[in-house]
Parts: sequence; C-alpha cells; structure tokens
Amino acid sequence: MKRRKFLEKVALATGGILIPVGSRSWVARGANQVKNPQRLVVILLRGGIDGLNVVVPHQETDYYALRSSIAIPYPGEPKGVIDLDGFFGLHPALSDLVPFWRQKELSFIYNCGSPDQTRSHFDAQDYIETGTPGIKSTQDGWLNRLLAVLPTDRLTQALNVGITTPRILQGKMPVANLRPGKNSLRKLPIDRPPIHNAFARLYSDGSELAQAYRKGVEARELIMAELNQEMMSASGNATSVNGFVDDAKEVARLIRGDTRTQLAFMNVGGWDSHAAEKFILNRSLPHLGQGLATLVKELDNVYAHTVILVISEFGRTVKENGNQGTDHGHGNIMWLLGRTIRGGQIYGQWEGLGDSVLYEGRDLPVTTDFREAISSILLNHISISQSELGNIFPGYQFQNSLNLIK
Repeated sequence: MKRRKFLEKVALATGGILIPVGSRSWVARGANQVKNPQRLVVILLRGGIDGLNVVVPHQETDYYALRSSIAIPYPGEPKGVIDLDGFFGLHPALSDLVPFWRQKELSFIYNCGSPDQTRSHFDAQDYIETGTPGIKSTQDGWLNRLLAVLPTDRLTQALNVGITTPRILQGKMPVANLRPGKNSLRKLPIDRPPIHNAFARLYSDGSELAQAYRKGVEARELIMAELNQEMMSASGNATSVNGFVDDAKEVARLIRGDTRTQLAFMNVGGWDSHAAEKFILNRSLPHLGQGLATLVKELDNVYAHTVILVISEFGRTVKENGNQGTDHGHGNIMWLLGRTIRGGQIYGQWEGLGDSVLYEGRDLPVTTDFREAISSILLNHISISQSELGNIFPGYQFQNSLNLIK
C-alpha cells in the first residue's frame, strides 16, 4: 500500500485527529505556557444563508417590493421583524439572540463577503476557508495558519465538530475532531482494544508520524474523558432541540474545561433556499438561535474571553425567484457575538437595494472583505501581530476600517 493511502487510512481510523502537511508527512506540536487565552469559535453556515431575511432592512421600500412572497413583515405585525435600530430588524425566529443585542454583545456586518465573483458553493466555501479568494492552489486553511502562530500549552488547542477535517482547519498543525450530534461519545475503530494495541505497537518509535499519532490519541482520550464526566453529571433524560444545540453544549464544555480549547469550528448546513425559503428559515433559524444562546450559556465565565463568528460562503439574490426562494448571490452578513464585541451596531456600507447599487443588478455588493472583519478580531481579540496576520491572510492588506473590539 502506498504511504499516502496508508496515512489517509490512519487519519480515518483515528477520527481525523491527525492533520497532514501537504500529503507526505505529519507533525506534532511543541509546548509553551500561556494563561487565560482568548478564544474564537467560527461557525460556517454552508449553503449561503439569506442575510436579507435574517437582518431585515424593514424601512427599505425596495425590500418589500422585490420580495412580495418571502419578505418578513414589518415590526409589530404577526410574525414580524424584531426591530433592532429603527431601520434593521431581526428575523422573529431568532428571538433568543435579542438579549445579546440589547446587552451590546451582538453585531452584524452588512455587505460582507468574499471579493471573488463565484456563485459556486464549493469554490466560495473553499475561498472562505482558505482565506485566499480566487486562489485554488492554497493547501491549508486560515484557522490552521492561525493555530500555527498561537502559543501552545494544550493538546486540543483547535477542535473541529465533524468526522473529517474541513478545509479551514487543514494544514500542518494537528486538530482534534469531535463527532457531531448525540453520537459524539460513540466509539471509533481506534477505540477497540485490538486495533488500538496494533496501532500503539506500530507507532512506538520516535518518528514524526509516530509522535503525531500519539498526540492525536492523547487528545481524543482527553476529550472523551471530559465528555464522559459531563455526561455523568448531567440530569438523566435531558434532551436538546436538535444536533446543533447538542454540539454547542459539548464545544462550550470543552472550551471551558480541562482541554482548554482555544479555537473551535462548527458547520451548520441546509441554507440553500432556492424554493420555499420562508419554510426553511422558520424551521432552521430557531435551532441556530437556540444553539448560539446555549453556547454562550455553557461557556459561562469563559464567554468573557470568547468571540463567536458566524459566516456563510455568499448571500442570495435580492429579488425572489418564481419558487418563493432566492438564488446564489454575492454580499451577505457576518455575525459577531461576544462580550468584547462593540455590539448593538450594524457595521458595513449599506447603500440600499436600487438597481444601480446591486452587484450585477441582482445581489448585495461586497463592500467589506470578510478578511477585514476577521483580521480586526485576530489583531484586537486574539492579539496576534501584524506580521503574523500576513501569514494568516497572505496577500491581503488590512485596512483597519472596523472598530469591532472594545
């Protein structure tokens, strides 16, 4: 068996804990001491959520004219928008997030996104995750590059909720994977004694591959122990509303617990609303709002050191289509949640929905590059340096146009 295929099978057997450098080698991390690090949780809404129906410009006449079937009613009407600032309002299914807005811990950036013109889900997600729009050759993700510049005193400094490692976390730094949903504690093949012992013998030497494998096993054991302890102490038959809330609870507990996770990544799919958009949002947004509120609650005192970033690969068309839905668009909103956020504000350059303003006459334009917003968080919340920022978003010139962090 070729070495590359063998390493891929090792990654699958260990739940994807080990991360390849390119396709030929593996690395383990060193150790330095750092106390009370700032945390970052990134949530990617795959499918291109319709930001215009999440944060609604309810005083924009064109919004209702262009969306006669799917527009969210005015504030005060049945199932109407929850007013935020007199112009913008929140979808009523996200009522769980209103307290954070009022406490000035929640903000949105309008007309935010990737400058690349693609309307392909796959390409757009790839560019958002690699942090290099328009460049398909980038091998690693920006979260992995961020991990590489952080001080390290923990095994599971980065956590992914998923069976396979997403593009945003691929790279030279190892990452711990947590199985999503209620099956996160289900045993993997590597947990079976015969397989575990066989791999332990195989990777008992001092090679880089063996060291990385042992690091991955230790990280998984630490996570499993933490989750088992939480499971035992929780009340017997308690259930959550859906998988995202379950995942949010476990991620929060790992961040605040002994694993001391500093970076976490989660996926939430199902936002490609070509038809029946009202139904899709009414069904899915409550779970998203409840999950975010649960994440904050379970983070407890660590929430004061955490920024939660919610992004999507692109927005939707401003005008609804013939199926009471919207098609692939361009500009969108970015969500920011955290006690260190300058909240209670809508950031970005809103210019209305007139034909002359729209990108290609159909979409919100991108007036804030997603890298600008993330860079502001990395510099002022995570406290990386300008030179380190250049490694995380190569080729991007930070403009310092946003003042997101207190």
